[in-house]
Amino acid sequence: MTASTGSPPAGPLDLSPAPGAVPLPRMIAAQTGYELRAVLRNGEQLLLTLIIPVVLLTLFSATSLLDLGPGRRVDFLAPGILALAVMSTAFTGQAIGTGFERRYGVLKRLGATPLPRAGLIGAKTLTVVLVEILQAVVIGAVAFALGWHPHGDPLSVIVLLLLGTAAFSGFGLLMAGTLRAEATLAAANLVYILLLAVGGVVFPLTKFPDGVRSALELLPISALADGLRQVLQHGATLPGKPLLVLAVWAVAGLALAARLFRWE
Repeated sequence: MTASTGSPPAGPLDLSPAPGAVPLPRMIAAQTGYELRAVLRNGEQLLLTLIIPVVLLTLFSATSLLDLGPGRRVDFLAPGILALAVMSTAFTGQAIGTGFERRYGVLKRLGATPLPRAGLIGAKTLTVVLVEILQAVVIGAVAFALGWHPHGDPLSVIVLLLLGTAAFSGFGLLMAGTLRAEATLAAANLVYILLLAVGGVVFPLTKFPDGVRSALELLPISALADGLRQVLQHGATLPGKPLLVLAVWAVAGLALAARLFRWE
C-alpha cells in the first residue's frame, strides 16, 4: 500500500464581501482626474486661466502703454503674469467652478461618498497645480519668444508658486463653499479685476503712495508677483517677506476652507 502523494484538499473559498473605504490617496487621485477633465473641457475657464494672461503678456511687452521702469519690459511682466495665472486658476476659476458644482448638487452627491472634505480640497488643489504646470509652460514659451531671460533658483520659484497656489486655492474654496453661486461668480470676478489693477501684476507698486503701497504689498498677488520678480529678475533666493506673506494667507485660507466649507 502506497502513501498518497496528493496535496491536501483546499478549504472553502471565502467569497464574503469585505466592505471598507478606498484608501484616501486613491480617492484623491480619482477625484483629481475628474476635476482635470472638467477643466480642460471648459472653454470659458481656459480663456480665463490661459488666454488672458498670454494676451496681457504679449500686449504690454510689445507696446509702451505703461511705464514699467528701467530694463526690458518682458523681464518685469513675465513674473507678474505667472502670478496672475496662479490667481486665475487657483482662485477665480476654482471658486466659480466649485460654486456652481455646489449649486447644482454635485458637491452634495460627493458629500454622500467616503471622500472627506479635506480629500476634496486636496483633489481640487492638485488639479490646480497640474493646470498651472501647463500655464507655466505656455507663458514661459511666449515670454522666451519675446526675449525673456530669467535668473535665479528654480527651487525658489517652485516654493513661491506652491505657496501662492495654496493661498489662492484656500480662499477660492472658502468663497465657493460659503456663498451662493451667483455671489461667488460676481465676487470672484471683482476680486480678479481689482487684484489685477492694484496687485503689481502689470505695473510697479511704486506708482502708489508709500502708505498705500505698504498695504498692497500684503496682498497675496502682490507678494507672489514681487517674490517671483526678486528671483527671476534679480536672482534672489527664497525672498523672506513674500514667502511669509504667502504662508500666512495659505494657512489662513486652507484652515478656514476646511472648517467652513459646506457641501450644499
